[in-house]
Amino acid sequence: MDLSTLENAKGAKKAKFRKGQGRATGNGKTCGKGNKGQGAHNHTKKNGFEGGQLPYARRIPKFGFKNINRKEFSIVSLDKLNVFEDGAEVNPTILIEKGLVKKSLSGVKILAGGKLEKKLNVSANAFSASAKKAIEDLGGSAKTID
Repeated sequence: MDLSTLENAKGAKKAKFRKGQGRATGNGKTCGKGNKGQGAHNHTKKNGFEGGQLPYARRIPKFGFKNINRKEFSIVSLDKLNVFEDGAEVNPTILIEKGLVKKSLSGVKILAGGKLEKKLNVSANAFSASAKKAIEDLGGSAKTID
């Protein structure tokens, strides 16, 4: 066996289909597309058209809603506020400086995760009800800023 005897395996290659090469080819005149109709004409097929049946894109359920005015808060748990001294002022800029918040998206929200052990004066954009109660129970203040 040498390179001059190599052939394609039977059925591996199809003969090239050449459209519009005259009537003798069997694909002349209408190029195998039939006579008239939407499919016979060039560039007139409607995208997603399913022969009058309700198209798939309109059949499937639509869901979800993106609120363009959504506020996405950076979240801080109460137990992370224990790094501050007793009676300290805590606000979003101080939280960013300390590294407790990577970046302030629409602001900072304080959640009641863990246990707060120090009296702090906390200013944040939002508080959970239980976090606000926990701060005020220790004698601190929870002030909401805009």
